Amino acid sequence: MPPRSTRPKAYDRAYFDKWYRSPAHRVRTTAELNRTAAFVVAAAEYLLGRPVRTVLDVGAGEGAWRAALRRARPGIVYQGVDPSEYAVRRFGARRDLILGDLASLDALPLRDGYDLVLATDVLNYLTPAELTDGLPRLAARADGMLYLELLTRNDELEGDTTFPQQHDATWLRRVVRRAGLVACGLHCFLPRALADRLTEMERAW
Repeated sequence: MPPRSTRPKAYDRAYFDKWYRSPAHRVRTTAELNRTAAFVVAAAEYLLGRPVRTVLDVGAGEGAWRAALRRARPGIVYQGVDPSEYAVRRFGARRDLILGDLASLDALPLRDGYDLVLATDVLNYLTPAELTDGLPRLAARADGMLYLELLTRNDELEGDTTFPQQHDATWLRRVVRRAGLVACGLHCFLPRALADRLTEMERAW
């Protein structure tokens, strides 16, 4: 199990340089991000039955997903949210980032609903209480699909793994269900109100 950190992370330029740009430490290349974004957009459009128009990215970092999503769909309206003052100060105006996090989501100037809601490279850094409280806020913003990277203690992980606590799959599934989400595989979820778009075998659990 990776060591637990008792100090708050400093999401400054050095952090992003190390984990997102350094060839020795980064966990996803630009090409890999582009492939993932193309998959996520295609999956959301399959479930929506129309093009994705609006995206909310919570824990957006420097807004790398914005460019990847717009390569797949140039007209996408993107909104990123991140607690890093460095990232928002440096890239906010250019990459549509505002300062905030999952806990403050309801207080931010956001749309009522988005076709696609993202939370990648962020949920594992939350405490159990933060995750339990925060997932319903994400679900409430989704008028379509959510792409949520939720990893368990049994997964092989790379990168910054100083999580406050690692969870087992049973606990995560219970929290996801309580948030009103239905799993459809590969980190993709729908709000329960839209679950009739899934056939029985498209439901992952």
